[in-house]
Amino acid sequence: MTATKANAGQKPGANQNPYPFFDFDMTKMLAAFDPSKFAGEFAKMADRYQVPGLDVEALGESHRRNVEALTAANRTAAEGVRALAKRQAAILQETLDAAKDAFGQFGKSGSPQEVAAKQAAFAKQVFETAVANAQEIGEMVAKANAEAADVITGRIAEGLDEIKVLAEKLKK
Repeated sequence: MTATKANAGQKPGANQNPYPFFDFDMTKMLAAFDPSKFAGEFAKMADRYQVPGLDVEALGESHRRNVEALTAANRTAAEGVRALAKRQAAILQETLDAAKDAFGQFGKSGSPQEVAAKQAAFAKQVFETAVANAQEIGEMVAKANAEAADVITGRIAEGLDEIKVLAEKLKK
């Protein structure tokens, strides 16, 4: 097994980044995705079946917008996941810093009663912070879900209108 520059000098199996998913950028992966390619393939397939009155170009364009909406929803969801992971990492760091400070204070306390009072105050603060953080994380998840869903539901409404127009054209 050959060592690369990235892991030279590390123990086997060691990873420089303990949280590799925090650095994952889904938008880079989605940037290479081209919805127009799918629309073109769809139009070619629809051309094979010569349906009188069917506007293949409009159908292909509708399909392209569907794929674009899905791509946009996925991008929005990926951005939400990235923001959530970043905030969770910040919360973890804040928690570790608070714990370090608290343990430093406990060592400086005097009587057992003072230590117990400080521990109770610390426990109350930790609980309140945990509840606030859970609420914030929940709101972030709900916001990301709503934004992604808005993209999809908006496109569904547009798509239904497009189907109605295409159906009217077929009647004529």
